[in-house]
Amino acid sequence: MSSIAPISLMNLSSSLKSLDLSYTRLHGEFPEGMFRQPNLQVLNLDGNTNLSISFPKYNWSSPLKQLSLSSTNIPIDLPHLVKCFKNLNALILWNCNFTRSDDLTPLSNLTKLTQLDLSFNNFSGQIPWNSLNLERLTFLDLSSNKFIGHLPEICTNNSTKLCFPSNSSNDQLKGSLPLYLETLYLYDNFLNGTISSLLYSLPSLKVLDLGGNQFTGSINEFHSSSLEFLYLSQNRFHGRIPRSLFQQVNLSFLDLSSNSLSGVVGLDQFSKLKYLGYLDLSSNNLTLRSNNFINYTLPKYLESLRLSSCRIREFPNSVRASENLRTLNLSHNSLRSVENIPLTVQILDISNNQLQGLVPIPPPSLTVFSISNNQLTGKIPSQICNVSSLQVLNLSNNTLNGSLPPCLGNFSEDLSVLDLRNNGLQGVIPIFAKVKSLRSLNFNGNQLEGPLPQSLRTCTNLEVLDVGNNKINGSFPNWLESLPELQVLILRSNRFYGPVGDPMARFPFRKLRIMDLSNNNFTGHLPRKYFESLSAMMESHAAKFGYMGEYYYTDSVMVDMKGFYIELVKIQNIFTTIDLSRNQFVGEIPNLIGRLQSLHGLNFSHNKLSGSIPPSLRNLSNLEWLDLSSNELVGVIPRQLADLTFLASLNLSHNKLVGPIPRGKQFETFNNDSFIGNLGLCGYPMSKTCNNEREHQPSPKNAQHEDDGFDFWKLVWMGYCSGLVIGISIGYLVLSRRKFDHWFAQRFGGRITFKRGRRRN
Repeated sequence: MSSIAPISLMNLSSSLKSLDLSYTRLHGEFPEGMFRQPNLQVLNLDGNTNLSISFPKYNWSSPLKQLSLSSTNIPIDLPHLVKCFKNLNALILWNCNFTRSDDLTPLSNLTKLTQLDLSFNNFSGQIPWNSLNLERLTFLDLSSNKFIGHLPEICTNNSTKLCFPSNSSNDQLKGSLPLYLETLYLYDNFLNGTISSLLYSLPSLKVLDLGGNQFTGSINEFHSSSLEFLYLSQNRFHGRIPRSLFQQVNLSFLDLSSNSLSGVVGLDQFSKLKYLGYLDLSSNNLTLRSNNFINYTLPKYLESLRLSSCRIREFPNSVRASENLRTLNLSHNSLRSVENIPLTVQILDISNNQLQGLVPIPPPSLTVFSISNNQLTGKIPSQICNVSSLQVLNLSNNTLNGSLPPCLGNFSEDLSVLDLRNNGLQGVIPIFAKVKSLRSLNFNGNQLEGPLPQSLRTCTNLEVLDVGNNKINGSFPNWLESLPELQVLILRSNRFYGPVGDPMARFPFRKLRIMDLSNNNFTGHLPRKYFESLSAMMESHAAKFGYMGEYYYTDSVMVDMKGFYIELVKIQNIFTTIDLSRNQFVGEIPNLIGRLQSLHGLNFSHNKLSGSIPPSLRNLSNLEWLDLSSNELVGVIPRQLADLTFLASLNLSHNKLVGPIPRGKQFETFNNDSFIGNLGLCGYPMSKTCNNEREHQPSPKNAQHEDDGFDFWKLVWMGYCSGLVIGISIGYLVLSRRKFDHWFAQRFGGRITFKRGRRRN
């Protein structure tokens, strides 16, 4: 619908009872006279972000019973709104602009309210339960805020009353039981404690969503069988699944994933839940038995079954007979074989198991097929090209060999992700002719050879291209520069050669954030013209913090840092790095490199670069590691480098640098290895003093020791949270490799491997 001017609403009939103008692109001032309509009871203005409203300022009360102003930019003064609309029984204000985001007590004056939605706002502190008139509410949504504290409990001395948390240690607020409450959404807050006894006893409760909080304790028995939707994921619950859940005959949605629940559960126990459409028990400490010796069937309407990390050892027979199953996740289990996948399945994840033998032929209905991290062998079957609806194909981290089927490049117009990394695949990369929707292509860690096919230039949605660690040859594929969405380009460890040259496109690589051309045979000067065009690396922050990937697939990348590779299993959209190391580049480092202010990592090591280190590097305020080692750089180390607050790793070794090493800030944390092989350098931490000054002895806090044959080294990884810089704000860390390995896995879920020696093909 085209936009509407609110003034056109003034001619509406006075008998109007309901007006729904949601998402109609209203703009301008909403006429105040509309609130004086004598019979108007329902008003919905959701989603009109360019609309403004002036509520009546004098003592006046509207006949409105239902008001919805969600997802607008209208300033909402809650006390005044409550005065104007005392007759409301439904108030829907999710994702709104509240002028006072810390006070919800005026809601106590809405004594007729039965439905309240304040989700996706910025409310904090404890929930003012005593102001919500719980005894009348049927629907309450306070999700996606910043509320803290416990849920209210039934009073021990009066089972007909609720006791609320109070700021006073002597008094305890009391209220009536919400006996009519049917729907309660509290997900994505910071609530803690145990589930209140109240929630187990509500006779009409149908929907309960407490996901994404910090609740602890066990899940107790529910006293009624009214539940239809239960979401308790991403909390800290432990103990067994209560028996009463298997008796909730009306239950259609059950998600208990990402907790610490334990015990043995039989899949047959859910067969009585005949309306169950969604079941997720993933990522607990449960042991799930398929019980194939029992004759049972899964619920007829079950469409999504997610049993990741449930210690399953055999494929459930009941799954084979499922009639409506659309999503099946059996990843991170101990399956050795999979047969007879239901033809209805569209999303299949059986990654991280112990599957052996050939790649199973998926059913033709599949859109997502992930069978990575198994022990599959043999060739990729050409029959996989018959699954023309595939959007995500992930066969990575197996031991597949042979050449790629030529049909992989044109079998599905909807293909978005093709991940074949870390196998033993050979031959050439096929021509991509009908995959304009391709977003991520990863062939890293195979034995592919030949040139990179120029047909990839038609993949205009390509964001990730990773062909590292193969035998691909040819000159620099500058035709990639015109891909408008390309963010990650990995050509590491291949047989590329020649100069990188000058760009041909007007805006080359404008979105590129990760550029790795290391360990090839590129020659000539550093690509100055490309550096001038890397606009994504010049931006301080991304518009919105997030990760690269899509539904059911997350992109990952290997980063060379301090001599070993770090696998980032998620790529943050503010992460930027350039690695041109181990090539044959010559000439000076251009000053304009200082414009790339969002860079986190820069590696020009093992080339033949000359000239001095440009002082403009001081502008790289987000830089965390810098490696210019093994070149022919001359002159002094710019004092300005000491101002790089986040610099955690520095390697200037094996150059021709002279003069004093700068002191202060991060430079106090670097050891001798950062500067070794520069005979003209002096000052701490080198043994050579400057200007006959007394040698600076390292203090005990800077002493370096060895552990497991690997030197301790210091990192300053300052908070990546809120979209700033990688790491954690804990000051200086002195970590051995073993400790760093453990810390990195905990922090990022990453893995670390020693860097191999330089490979020249």
